[in-house]
Amino acid sequence: MVKLSKRFKQAHELVDLEKAYDLGDAVSALYKVPVAKFNETIEVAACLNVDPRQSDQMVRGTVHLPHGSGKTVRVVVFTEKPQEALDAGADVAGLEDILKQIQDGWLDFDVAVSTPAAMKQVRTVARVLGPRGLMPNPKSGTVTDDVAGAIQAVKAGRVEFKMDKTANLHVVVGKRSFDEKQIEENIQAAMDAIAKARPSALKGRYIKNLRICSTMGPGIQLDAKHFAKL
Repeated sequence: MVKLSKRFKQAHELVDLEKAYDLGDAVSALYKVPVAKFNETIEVAACLNVDPRQSDQMVRGTVHLPHGSGKTVRVVVFTEKPQEALDAGADVAGLEDILKQIQDGWLDFDVAVSTPAAMKQVRTVARVLGPRGLMPNPKSGTVTDDVAGAIQAVKAGRVEFKMDKTANLHVVVGKRSFDEKQIEENIQAAMDAIAKARPSALKGRYIKNLRICSTMGPGIQLDAKHFAKL
């Protein structure tokens, strides 16, 4: 039998895990859960009614969170002009030297940005970056000649999301240190982005189940009907 911690038992007593809350009530319930000893990440988790085996039903995209993600984002830029990228706020920039480090196992960054000209060489590490969700992609705005704009957007709170092989999707929407209104507005922005990413080939219901949770807290069910586009 699984033994629940005292804090987790308290969370279960304070929140009805079988109830589907509207957005405001769900966020209020989330903040009733006992706080962990660190600044927990808050995320939205959605189970989608799509077939991940079908290429025309893939769900991925980006969302600009109005209050940011609360996370310090480390950005690496693949470019022949590294100094320009560093001046624009990149944490690391370069091309052949960075690719060599990645081949040797270095992956100490959160987002990779590339110029279109550098992508031919960047594809040599696609098998390393791809499975980790770090491969630059034009659809997410990380393959661009506007390197400065991409760096600014990522550091200001642009978050990528992508459905996994089991049709589940997770989007970070902030930290426990945010106030309830900030989290609520970030969640609304995330849900708008998920709605826009709905596959045109999909017929019928899009979302099977929708929850919000903190790192150490239980999943609180959201009423998907609250989001009319879904």
